[in-house]
Amino acid sequence: MPYSAEYRSKLVSAEVAAKAVKSGDWLDFSFGHCTPYAMDKALADRKEELKDIKVRCTLTLKKDLEIIKADPKRETFTVSNWHFTGKDRSYHDAGLMNYVPMVFRNKPLFYRKSLFNDVDVAILRVTPMNKSGFFNFHLACSATRAICDVAKKIIVEVNPNLPWALGGQEECVHISEVDYIVEAESPVETIGASTPTDVDKKIAQLIVAEVPNGACIQLGIGGMPNVVGTLLAESDLKDLGCQTEMLVDAFYHMYEAGKLTNKFKGIDKNKSTFGFAAGSQFLYDWLDNNPALATYPVGYTNDPFKIAANDNMITINNCIEIDLFGQVSSESSGFRHISGTGGQLDFTTGAYMSNGGKAFICCTSSFKDKDGTLKSRIVPTLPVGSIVTVPRTQGHIFVTEYGKADVAGRSTWERAERLINIAHPDLRDGLIEDAKKMNVWRRSNKLA
Repeated sequence: MPYSAEYRSKLVSAEVAAKAVKSGDWLDFSFGHCTPYAMDKALADRKEELKDIKVRCTLTLKKDLEIIKADPKRETFTVSNWHFTGKDRSYHDAGLMNYVPMVFRNKPLFYRKSLFNDVDVAILRVTPMNKSGFFNFHLACSATRAICDVAKKIIVEVNPNLPWALGGQEECVHISEVDYIVEAESPVETIGASTPTDVDKKIAQLIVAEVPNGACIQLGIGGMPNVVGTLLAESDLKDLGCQTEMLVDAFYHMYEAGKLTNKFKGIDKNKSTFGFAAGSQFLYDWLDNNPALATYPVGYTNDPFKIAANDNMITINNCIEIDLFGQVSSESSGFRHISGTGGQLDFTTGAYMSNGGKAFICCTSSFKDKDGTLKSRIVPTLPVGSIVTVPRTQGHIFVTEYGKADVAGRSTWERAERLINIAHPDLRDGLIEDAKKMNVWRRSNKLA
């Protein structure tokens, strides 16, 4: 059945589509590359006409959100975000954005079970329509289908530059569900990998040494997981698999090196499974209409039971700080919000449940503050206001440039001892004194 007539009947300018938004509405921009350009600007231009507009978004990749730029006093637009980029962090620091707490696997459920009355208009950047009348969610499957399921109105902003990601499930919206179509070409944002330091490489080498042939890999957001993935591509390992929330450049490098075959996956065999993607243009070109990859909503990719269905599941994630009890903070530094919970808890849990699985959380042992003072990332207790991303009951293997500490099933004194042993050598004695005061130290000598 041709859909050209229906398409033409729903095709309007961004300015006309923006008129569908009424004062008091809840809007949703979905995730990352779904964030609209033309509609963002058209809404910003209506700032003086509207009141009390609440907007949800996630992982802002564009240079600016026009609705924030046009409303620096938050008189009209109140923007909240499920996971911060550096840009989002700057908005939050300026009091222009709020954070929405979540465990990533639950995000589709949040919409279907709790927010089903609070999405008046979904505004999504999508691919051009295919011959069957579907628009694709491309690099941002995430929870986008769940948003569409509960939205009272759906506006799609069609961008011909976006790749088509094959599913999986819940990767498309049909024209019959769409209220307005806006055509607007816009850039597909890329994220280049940072140059790894010698310390980064050392941490990555320690993790790669723990990865067996046939392992299934998850790489979290940030530079360190990407370094590990690149080293995996350069290693002698064979037949690696991919089940990840975030598809990054390193997976393409593994594929190019002949390492990524997905041959031994327990689910989605022979396919790389992901919830969203962000990286270089070559990653998007590889992803486009590639049947070797399958995008799914995060309720699937991040389900601990589905993660655990893959033997030798290896998950690699960053953190900001670890305390001597094994509590992990990966999203805030005190009261300053940095990123988000994301899927770190999902994959840490699922990997530990996997037969042969290992969940790695890594960080540099130390950093220098503004005064040049050496500070430890392994701390006695997390600072006031810091959010616990992974509770002490779920932590598995922690890695710094000084080694690995497996704390699963260990007592408080064993945890303290093992974590101090991978702290910076110049800071270990102070941590021992703190551990004594906290009654989590068994003996006065460090491990050999």
